[in-house]
This record gives sequence, structure tokens and C-alpha cells, in this order.
Amino acid sequence: MSSSPRSSPRQQPGARLLVVEDEVATRRSLTAYLRRRDFRVEEAGSAEEALRCWAAARPDLILLDLGLPDRDGVEVVRRVRRESATPIIILSARGQERDRILGLEAGADDYLAKPFAVDELNARIRAVLRRVGGATADADGMLRLGPVAMDPLRREVRVAGDPVRLTPHEYELLKVMLSNQGRVVTRERILRAVWGLAYADASAYVHVYVSRLRRKLADAGAGPIAELLFVTETGVGYRVADEETLARFV
Repeated sequence: MSSSPRSSPRQQPGARLLVVEDEVATRRSLTAYLRRRDFRVEEAGSAEEALRCWAAARPDLILLDLGLPDRDGVEVVRRVRRESATPIIILSARGQERDRILGLEAGADDYLAKPFAVDELNARIRAVLRRVGGATADADGMLRLGPVAMDPLRREVRVAGDPVRLTPHEYELLKVMLSNQGRVVTRERILRAVWGLAYADASAYVHVYVSRLRRKLADAGAGPIAELLFVTETGVGYRVADEETLARFV
């Protein structure tokens, strides 16, 4: 496989993946393949490196080999699950059936036994990413609220059909909100999902980023509706609107 990524016609790059695999040739081959499928890819060769990359980059999905040199891959699953719902697909040797079961019980979303076909891996990745929105996603895996539409597979956000460029933290914040339509989302939950446990006391971050996100969505075409998408619940967090609520104001 060639290691150079294929150029993409999209205005925004695709979903961010973290490939955790200690075997260098396998890792590089997977990375090259995934980049040609328009994914952005980070690499890690150990559990510690994987956790550092995950905390810093907050990828959209983790591909995790269980046989890591410094720590059991199942521990990586448990550590990630303590803070977030980042999708995880386990890549394991056929002799690791018990480990695969432990990984799934710890919170992994899917697994593939080695050796596997890369096209099957690509299909599994896309299926998991389409499920990211859960009950709030439509049949195509899109998250929509009013004029705002998010495509987790392509990592794209559009307002009234036009693309909007968000920073990584703004994107993660919007994903949390759109995945919780009609619910109150606490500041603590937002901090854990977007910034991690290290920022548990940094509630000011949430206010600043919600304000910034509202402004960007308004400027992109949402107008005054942007203020209605996430309504402040004083002392708690934000109440996320749903389509029925928005319909009363438009």
C-alpha cells in the first residue's frame, strides 16, 4: 500500500481516527489505507501513547489492538469509557477470544479478528460512525436540529446547506448538544466529553465555547434561532432544543 493520502475534493476533512497497533508495518499499512478513504489518522504504538493521543486529539473513533506492549488493551477501553463515549473497534488475533469479550464488556463497540479484509474494516468504521448519534440521528446517521446538520462520518457541519468551519472543541461541543436533543446537558458532562476529567473544574470553558458556537451558527445562517438551540439552565448547564420546540418559534 502507498503511504501517501489521496487528495480529497471535500472542503473539510473526514472523521478523525486513532489507530493503536504496536506492529509498525501493520499500523502504517492501515494508516495509509484509511487516509486514502479520506479519514484523518493518528497513530499510537502503545497504551500510554494511545491515551495521550486520545486525550489531546479526541478522535471520532479508535481502532484498538489488544496485544499492546505496555498495558492490556482492555484497560485502554476502560480508561476511555470513564470519560467519554468515543467509539472503539477492537482489532484482535483469533486466539484472543476471551480478551475480545472483555473488551466488549468494558465498552468497545465492535471487533474484528485478525487477519481481516480492509474493506470490511472500512465498512465497520462507517457503520459505527453512523450510529454515533444514537436515537437522535436520522437514517443516514446525520444529526439535525433546525437549520444545523452534522455528518459525523465526514466530520462536516452545515447551516442551511452551507459548510461551517468549527474548531475541534467547538465541533465536539456541538456533537454533544445535537446528540441530546430535548434534554438538559450539565456543564460537568460537557466538560468530560469535550475536554476530559482534567478540566472538571473549568466550567468557564463551557460558557465561552457555547457563546462562541452560537455566534458562529448565527453568522453562518441560523440567525436568531442559534440562541434557541441551547438555552442556559442557570447553575446546571444547557437545555437542548428539539424540532418541536423550534417549530413554536419559527
